[in-house]
Amino acid sequence: MSPDVSIAKKKAAEYAVQFVRSGMVVGLGQGSTAVFAVRKIAALLEAGLLENITGVPCAVSVEQEAQRLGIPLTTLDEHPTVDLTIDGADEVTERLELIKGGGGALLREKIVAQASRREIIVVDTRKLSPNLGTHWPVPIEVVPFGGRSHMNYIRSLGGRAILRREKRGNKFITDQGNFIFDCHFGPIADPYVLSSQLNERAGIIGHGLFLGLATDIIIADEDEVRHIRRERTDVSRDESV
Repeated sequence: MSPDVSIAKKKAAEYAVQFVRSGMVVGLGQGSTAVFAVRKIAALLEAGLLENITGVPCAVSVEQEAQRLGIPLTTLDEHPTVDLTIDGADEVTERLELIKGGGGALLREKIVAQASRREIIVVDTRKLSPNLGTHWPVPIEVVPFGGRSHMNYIRSLGGRAILRREKRGNKFITDQGNFIFDCHFGPIADPYVLSSQLNERAGIIGHGLFLGLATDIIIADEDEVRHIRRERTDVSRDESV
């Protein structure tokens, strides 16, 4: 990661943390940008500037990092409504559409997002796109049973599915014990239609199209921060830094 990209990610994440208030239940997202938010929250807790924060981690790796930093944790069973979640994304549009799941936690991330009153997505400017699928495949989590049939179904929708593997070549296994297909559709004309088609397929546990879930996107480069926010059905933009 170049220094400029790292600076942009940190700026986006720390900008989002300003919306965290004492007493909140906070969703803790996964990824190289969201981790800066987790660390900032921990620092504010240690300094006494935030109090009574409980975190809902979106992945086992985030849970471990939060525990290391001393952030008190809870679960959705104990707190089924999350006040605010800060998470990253792999590709975003200014219509607040997202592709997520590059880190493999898309199922838990979507569950936490659906339980959140406010879902703030933090990214650097490289992640901004005119249409989802332009720069990033759609991760699709599937049960191991019938993997080839899932691939054929994705192909019937116009996608090219590639089984995700770890660096050593082993199949990538999610926290829920499933596989991930990284599916190349190219620029997606209507992500809502594709999402519906994927939701209908038995064996597809989740997918990385996050639609109608983000309330805010924070986009940063080394020079500035942009905040795009959705109010009800409208999207308004605040260009202030």
